[in-house]
Amino acid sequence: MNTYIDIILRSISVYFFMIIALRIFGKKELSQLNTADVILILLISNSVQNAMVGKDTSLLGGLSAATVLFFINFVLKKLMYKYKGFSDFMQEKPEILIHDGNLDFKSLSKLNITADELKEAMREHGVENYKDVKLAMLEIDGNISIISGDKNLKQTHYKRKIRRKKIIV
Repeated sequence: MNTYIDIILRSISVYFFMIIALRIFGKKELSQLNTADVILILLISNSVQNAMVGKDTSLLGGLSAATVLFFINFVLKKLMYKYKGFSDFMQEKPEILIHDGNLDFKSLSKLNITADELKEAMREHGVENYKDVKLAMLEIDGNISIISGDKNLKQTHYKRKIRRKKIIV
């Protein structure tokens, strides 16, 4: 098989593997990168690099793999824009955390959002009490947006911090 066709097929396979892995493990985990996340990304990129280019470590081989990745990403973005069903399949949905002052404990539990994280987001948005929240959403990019009934509050931005549990080996 032609070396560059092999690189193209390998790159496509790795790209779709990464999409599936992110879908399973959740994009929300990447909403705010900490040191461990950056190290993970670097190690993943290093580990899949050989899977994409195989024995060809030439400049042209690397550029071929990168070109394929950019092209696939471009095509997927166009398909997601054009077809809502495909977009729904590829992206997480926003989740309601608080509606009219009532916490959705099922969503909070499923998303592993603690009361402290939610209170922090509320404070970032200038809201003190749950009952003052008209709507709180965990957006598809991992941010928590808060809408209150107070018209005097200015818009703020809260980026959810992911807290990892320590694993003792």
